[in-house]
Amino acid sequence: MADERIRVFKYLDVVTVFFVTFLLISNVAASKILVLGPLSLDGGGLLFPLTYIFGDILTEVYGYKKTRKAIWLGLGANLLMAAVFVIIGAMPPAPDWPNQDAYMAILGLSARIVLASVAAYFCGEFINSYVLAKMKILTKGKLLWSRTIGSTLVGELVDTTVFMFIAFWGVLPLDLFIAVGVSGYFFKVAIEVIFTPFTYLMVNFLKKKEKEDYYDRKTNFNPFAVK
Repeated sequence: MADERIRVFKYLDVVTVFFVTFLLISNVAASKILVLGPLSLDGGGLLFPLTYIFGDILTEVYGYKKTRKAIWLGLGANLLMAAVFVIIGAMPPAPDWPNQDAYMAILGLSARIVLASVAAYFCGEFINSYVLAKMKILTKGKLLWSRTIGSTLVGELVDTTVFMFIAFWGVLPLDLFIAVGVSGYFFKVAIEVIFTPFTYLMVNFLKKKEKEDYYDRKTNFNPFAVK
C-alpha cells in the first residue's frame, strides 16, 4: 500500500468542499426560526444535518485523520465568515442605503451565536467522527447504517444541546426553547435516516474509485493532533 502521507485522492477535496459549504450556509440560515409542519426549528436545521452526512462519508472512506482536517477547515471558514459579517456590519452604511437594520438582524451575528455555533460544531463533529470510526472497527466494516445513524444520534445530541444552551438559554421562552431543541434534534436525526441510501451510494462509489476503506485502528483521536 502506498505511503498514506503522499497518497492523492481524487474526490477528497470535493467531499470536503460540500462539507464546509453546507456548514456555512446552515449557519447563516440559522438566524430564522421557522415552523415545518409540527416542528419548530431554526433554518440552519434544514441543511446542517448534511454536514454530518458528509462527515460520515469522510470518516468511513478516508478515516478520522482526514475528517479532522476537514472539521478544522470548516471551523476556520466559519470564524472567517462571522468576522467578515461583523466587520461589514460595523462599517458605516451609505446615507441612502435603508437596509442596515435588516443586515444586522440577519448577518449581524452576536458573539453569543458565534460562540454557540463554534462550540457546538467542534464538539458534535469530532464526537460523531470518533463514534463512527470506533463502530466501524466493532462492526468489522459491516452494517454501515448502524454507525452512520448511531454516530449521528450521539453527535447531534451533543451539538444541539451545546448550541441551544449557549445561544438561546434565557433568550427564548422555556417552551419555545424546548420545542426548538427537541424538534431540531429529531429532525436532524431523521434527515440522516432518510439520506441513508445516498450515504451508501456515495461511500460505495468513493471506496471503489479511491481504492480506500480506512480503519482507524492506530489513530490518535486527539482533535488537536497534527499527525
